[in-house]
Amino acid sequence: MRRWEVADLNKEQAAQLAERYGIPFFLAMMLEIRGFSGQAEELLSGEILLSDPFLMKDMDRAAERIRLALDRFERIAVYGDYDADGVTATAMLYTYLEARGADVIYYIPQREGEGYGMNPGAVHKLADQGVKLIVTVDNGISSFEEVRLAKELGIDVVVTDHHQPQETLPEAVAVVDAHRRDDESPFRDFCGAGVVLKLLIALEDGEAAAVLEEFADLAALGTVGDAVPLFGENRSIVKAGMELLRRQTRPGLSILFSKCSLSPQMSTASSLSFSVIPRLNATGRMGSPERAVRLLVCEEEEEAELLAQEICDDNEDRKAVEAQIAAQAFETIEKDPTLAFERVIVVSGRGWHHGVIGIVAARITERCGKPCIVISEDGEYAKGSGRSVEGFSLFEGVSACKELLERFGGHPMAAGISLKAENVPAFREKINAYAKEAFPEMPASVLHLDCKLNPASLSAQMPDQLRGLEPFGSGNPQPLFGLYGMELLEVVPVGGGAHLRLVCRRGGVKVTCMRFGVRQEQFPYSPGAVVDLAVSLESKEFRGEEQLTVSVRDIRLSSLNEEESIHSYRVYEKYRRREPMPGQEARLLAPTREDLALLYRLIAAGRGAPQGLGQMVGKLKDRFQLGKLLLCLEALEERGLIRTEISDEICTAVVLETSGKVDVFASSVFGTMKMLIEQERR
Repeated sequence: MRRWEVADLNKEQAAQLAERYGIPFFLAMMLEIRGFSGQAEELLSGEILLSDPFLMKDMDRAAERIRLALDRFERIAVYGDYDADGVTATAMLYTYLEARGADVIYYIPQREGEGYGMNPGAVHKLADQGVKLIVTVDNGISSFEEVRLAKELGIDVVVTDHHQPQETLPEAVAVVDAHRRDDESPFRDFCGAGVVLKLLIALEDGEAAAVLEEFADLAALGTVGDAVPLFGENRSIVKAGMELLRRQTRPGLSILFSKCSLSPQMSTASSLSFSVIPRLNATGRMGSPERAVRLLVCEEEEEAELLAQEICDDNEDRKAVEAQIAAQAFETIEKDPTLAFERVIVVSGRGWHHGVIGIVAARITERCGKPCIVISEDGEYAKGSGRSVEGFSLFEGVSACKELLERFGGHPMAAGISLKAENVPAFREKINAYAKEAFPEMPASVLHLDCKLNPASLSAQMPDQLRGLEPFGSGNPQPLFGLYGMELLEVVPVGGGAHLRLVCRRGGVKVTCMRFGVRQEQFPYSPGAVVDLAVSLESKEFRGEEQLTVSVRDIRLSSLNEEESIHSYRVYEKYRRREPMPGQEARLLAPTREDLALLYRLIAAGRGAPQGLGQMVGKLKDRFQLGKLLLCLEALEERGLIRTEISDEICTAVVLETSGKVDVFASSVFGTMKMLIEQERR
């Protein structure tokens, strides 16, 4: 369950913006909601604005050392990373240096075996190949020992990175990272490819236009792929890059686009996130990441065709492995329900592929609405990757367990850990102990809506009016709107049953929406329900006319008291964890005989048909919230009155035949409640 939040809107300021710039009120409203009022002129002008690269600390030293290597014809190694940001950054610098006549090679470490960043083995290999200068891209800020080793072997290192530095910096010739404490450049949120773009502009004595014309496409892919905020200079980079991508000047990218069935002319930053970028990432997750660099730099179509196909095959393998591990992880949680009721879900398995455990953690967090860490155990050691919800810093959580960890890192919404396999149970216990102390009630995940819309105002022109806000991505997501109080009239399977067409109505206005990727048996509402819809808008040309597609991203019952329902579910989780419970919390869950009779009649009337939990709550006449419903279903089943199966938000319950009267309150469910209340009192 997610908490919906609607952004604040000052309609008076929006109206002033619309009048000042002669733009539609809908666009002005979105500029106001997104906090772009002060940047409206810049955004609407479409100008590409990049600051002087030499404002970045050590940029002058980095450019000077690279120029010296060019003059001396020293062998240069571009040391990258295996994700989309790393491979695009590597391709950019390698291509530039090769065009300048440099003796240049590149090195991408393997995720399995080498891991992220510089490692001593790689430094020795590069020394054996005669490298005299290593330039890191998208890594290096924490490579203290490796930089020191390179120096001992006669290799200078220039670090270009965008990750947070520690208290000290590597002893490199230059360290270019806008997050340095002594860096005073006006923009700091670059990805690795963005930093490299600034380096190339510095090497070209500040001639930004020429560098953008050659490399903005790769910089845009890296920027979108690394999910850095799309405002400021990142916005300029992506806008310039999308223009270059649409012209398709690189054979490798052109063929990869075609294999994604993606039209370059119709592509957006959002569409790249679901097509090209996952494929570039797949090479680092599943195979040899250097192939992605080869694809981006190759000039021959035949070679590009082979590489693009290999990369697409890697992506299919990634999806298959991800699905398999996700199924195993969810099965583990179902077999041990205590895992699902913890504040932080920590699920582990042997031999799970390290390249996909972060994606699996994201899927579990999305479904369960709480932080999750997925751990792969491999012999004596284990690696984990986690995702969080707003309000709970996963980095602080794992930091509190550092004595159990070999290595860890991350930020509030994601973290990675390495530990001994024998410490996994202790880690699970300790991070949940930290969460209990810091967050007695775990924050719910949040769905951010830009505003509510009147269904009568919807038109095919609305998405076009928002193009001035593009590109969409991190920090500036695709707009999401609320259609509230919609009566659900029809639920129609389409696309062979893989999707649903929903026909809704409010105030005499009918709206047809699409719920993609959801089958009818997974949909928790039936016709007649009054629901709120979180939707995105898209317009497409059909038979010469613009038509509006309304896509449903989330749905909830309109009458639902969201805060109470979330709180009641957290209290139910507390009961399932067998934690001492104050009387006022127990009263949220405890039913009367009338409550139980009402629920029993509802189940009997359903005759075994699947029902959405939310819709069941709505039919129980404000006497139930979600936590109370789940506890009562548990009690009725234990006493042999019903049989239930709950999957996601769907409950299938049937009434069972009984002989004689059954005292539901004799259930151990209520006995446990009494025990927990007594423990709290003591």
